[in-house]
Amino acid sequence: MLHANLLSHISYLTSIMRIMAFDYGTKRIGIAVTDPLQIIATGLDTIHPQYIVDYLKKYLQTEQVERFIVGEPKQMDNTPSQSAIHVKGFVGLLKKTFPEIPIEMLDERFTSKMASATIAQSGMNKKNRQNKELVDTISAVILLQSWMDRRLF
Repeated sequence: MLHANLLSHISYLTSIMRIMAFDYGTKRIGIAVTDPLQIIATGLDTIHPQYIVDYLKKYLQTEQVERFIVGEPKQMDNTPSQSAIHVKGFVGLLKKTFPEIPIEMLDERFTSKMASATIAQSGMNKKNRQNKELVDTISAVILLQSWMDRRLF
């Protein structure tokens, strides 16, 4: 009986998948991912949009991803921002390339400002605080953490 329970528990743990979030930009895409238990959001990387498909294909060879979360750029009045058309194209590319992975959009207003504030408060030197790739990655982490927090309620 103990052996069967242990195998069942191992099977459960190996079937748990990560959630991946994207802060899309035309120059860089910040990427964050959860741990397999979906408890912690961590910055993964910042990739040029040209290389995102190859990057994700390689990542998905070793990790299981349950869902993609994509930041939805909006104006203060809740209308789409100028960059929304680019994000729509990115979402289309994800749907076409990875049709088995569902995609959710999440309002990304203030994530870049929050990321910059987090970096400023971290005590990093000025050069690192101005690293736009770091801002994009932390923006993706904030987006993913926000999604995780909303899921709990």
